[in-house]
Amino acid sequence: MKLRSVPAIIFFAACIGAARGQSAPVKFDFGPGAVAKGYTQVTEKTLFTKETGFGFEGADGVECREATTKDALRGDYCGGAKPFFFSAALPEGNYLVTVTLGDAASASNTTIKAEARRLMLENVSTRPGQFVTRSFTVNIRNSQIVGGGQVKLKEREIGALHWDDKLTLEFNGAQPSVAAVEIRQVTDVVTVYLAGDSTVTDQQKEPYAAWGQMLPRFFKPSVAVANHAESGETLKAFRGEKRLDKILSQIKSGDYLFIQFAHNDQKPGNSHVDPFTTYKGQLKFFIAEARKKGVTPVLVTSMNRRTFDDKGSITNSLLDYPEAMRQTAREENVALIDLHAMSKTLYEAWGPQESVKAFVHYPANAYPEQTQPLKDDTHFNNYGAYQLARCIVEGIRANKLGLVKHLTGDAKPFDPLRPDSLAQWSFPASPLVVSKKPDGN
Repeated sequence: MKLRSVPAIIFFAACIGAARGQSAPVKFDFGPGAVAKGYTQVTEKTLFTKETGFGFEGADGVECREATTKDALRGDYCGGAKPFFFSAALPEGNYLVTVTLGDAASASNTTIKAEARRLMLENVSTRPGQFVTRSFTVNIRNSQIVGGGQVKLKEREIGALHWDDKLTLEFNGAQPSVAAVEIRQVTDVVTVYLAGDSTVTDQQKEPYAAWGQMLPRFFKPSVAVANHAESGETLKAFRGEKRLDKILSQIKSGDYLFIQFAHNDQKPGNSHVDPFTTYKGQLKFFIAEARKKGVTPVLVTSMNRRTFDDKGSITNSLLDYPEAMRQTAREENVALIDLHAMSKTLYEAWGPQESVKAFVHYPANAYPEQTQPLKDDTHFNNYGAYQLARCIVEGIRANKLGLVKHLTGDAKPFDPLRPDSLAQWSFPASPLVVSKKPDGN
């Protein structure tokens, strides 16, 4: 069947309209069959180019099929046994993404990540012939700052999925299958901005993961998570690289700014950052700038490293920094999520041996191009990052933040003493791997 699609100029006109606050959704009908009215067709031949502005980022393993049904939207679909990526060129902003998932002939199971492995939907299963519609909101950005200047990106960030002018969706799971995608820019959602280091950032490649990239999964479409955290950052460096300026250029009244720093601030090269003077002063600057914008600042104490003593208890490797943040929260009357305390409980619940399974500990050649063993007691794999994200959600509840009403119905209360059983927990790895530890920490 001949491929039919909306001309690129119409697609970009819709994008520009969205950028100007107009509600002009871009709609994609996946599969080789009849195209639903108002939709652009996508088949395995639809590869992303700058000229078209949308398509698969390589279609290896993608199969697009047609079924015998009169429903143009659900009568065809694209899927496969391997993860695949679909991108659309869009201006920076928040976008409501509505997906129709399912397969007319077979069962499907789909997990969706956005940008750099940012978890949006988890384990959505359908029976043969069943289709479901789900929505979530994705924040996309570039390094330019409105009014002049730009974020000073590290080399590894240049070209990263969370710093480009595209919205990228990763369709993963046991048998991912998508029939339709609709994208609409939205301006009326609450945005949670994250400022932090490598334990918060959107880690680009397996086996590393951080709590910030797991957090979106626990929010309804009424919330977008804008993760500006980056590996190796201190409070001072975050300001100096204009990452805070970038946030302040976009953040609006009613939004939130979560702030977690300490792992790098405490290092010998930053010995001038005294926890009770310089460090607290920097925190108060972030808080004051957020409040000027009508934003709710939230302090998050850094999680412990995996440092057990001979009695099976976690030792505090972060010295006085968590306490300095607690003091700042009291002095400034700011909400505090004490991830430092919760992580101690969590790690000790696992114990010295089981806790290894939450961190980046892998023998050589466990991943492609990983020739050396990985033994990292600071950074997490997907399982560990997911458990820490659940701690953050519990902290949101404990502080009675307005975000509570935006949590998904299945975001159940979490007790760090009783983490999810790894034996009963599964999560599809992304087809992106790393051969060395991230900078910082």
